[in-house]
Amino acid sequence: METVGKLAGGVAHEFNSILTAIIGQSELLLGDLPAGSPQSKSATEIIRAAVRAAALTRQLLAYGRKQILQPESLDLNQVMASMQGIFGQLMGADVDTQLRPGPGLKMVHADAGQIEQVIMNMAMNARDAMPNGGKLTLETSNVSFEQESVGRYPELCAGDYVMLAITDTGAGMSEEVKARAFEPFFSTKEVGQGSGLGLSTCYGIVKQSGGHISVYSEQGRGATFKIYLPQAQHQAKIPMPRLNSPDLPRGTETILLVEDDPALREMAGTLLKRLGYTVLSAANGIEALSLKRQATTGHIDALFTDVVMPHMSGKELADRVQVLYPHTRILFTSAYTENAIVHQGMLDKGVALLQKPFTPSALAHKLREVLDQPRPPRLDAAPTTFGLTRISSKPGVPRD
Repeated sequence: METVGKLAGGVAHEFNSILTAIIGQSELLLGDLPAGSPQSKSATEIIRAAVRAAALTRQLLAYGRKQILQPESLDLNQVMASMQGIFGQLMGADVDTQLRPGPGLKMVHADAGQIEQVIMNMAMNARDAMPNGGKLTLETSNVSFEQESVGRYPELCAGDYVMLAITDTGAGMSEEVKARAFEPFFSTKEVGQGSGLGLSTCYGIVKQSGGHISVYSEQGRGATFKIYLPQAQHQAKIPMPRLNSPDLPRGTETILLVEDDPALREMAGTLLKRLGYTVLSAANGIEALSLKRQATTGHIDALFTDVVMPHMSGKELADRVQVLYPHTRILFTSAYTENAIVHQGMLDKGVALLQKPFTPSALAHKLREVLDQPRPPRLDAAPTTFGLTRISSKPGVPRD
């Protein structure tokens, strides 16, 4: 399963760059076509298909434990309570859903959206296992494991955890099905009724969050999935509301765009130019530094760079830019977590990152957000050229 996870994550990583270009160019094309025209409808269908493919790559990245996580301190009781209305709509009137929050529940450090996805996938599987109705129970509690009690779970370390148990009264599983329950693309449903990625996605999310997931089931006696997440001694974070404006924000600043994928570089450059920005495009860090050395480039307001590139990483490029030009804002883009700016799937503090695949709207809003942050004081005498010494050349480094 570890090998399959690495393969799935690698395949999804490569597809993310391709899908970003497909989605972006299709949305740009759609904006140029008359509303309601046959070409407009075709462009819309391309976008829908690409979005479905992007959702599949996210599931593969989750299984391979290579997705970008944005963890925060969470109260799982509050997460369950906030989803209560969704459970009623999802499960239907013939399934009795009960929430049993544990008293004094400790916080966990995890990505709220990903944990919600785990709960939703589990609930949907439970619903499918109870076609004639039944009972779904979600309960939480604080648990502790001593060293001698974790023998059954080699990947689970001794310590304090928060347990989330999801139990259904469905048909249950045989020993053979339980042994393969978390394998990607394994499903007991009929062809066309499921991708077989629901439980494997949950497995990857929980593992990447430092936790463990297990299943208890017997045929005819339902199933219980238990998720263990390490306790965190932090206060719960109140999520900020997200703005979703239909109008793309514009600007007049100069952007240095660095991306080694030609299709993705072309799409992003076209979009930013349409939004009013002056765009300097480069395929790698060395080319970007050469552009910046040219006297005609003038002031650069933001660097928008891929992370993993040949010859020089995006992190190294950004460091060199900010040492000499601290006023220049940095926005990274990545579909892969094993790189210089992401450690074990968790974003470094203060790093602005746009995850692939991204839409034109996401790029426009994120770039504007980065540019509008308060700027540090300008240096009176900033150097006008970059030194190109100590560039780490790493031929064969995979594209991000």
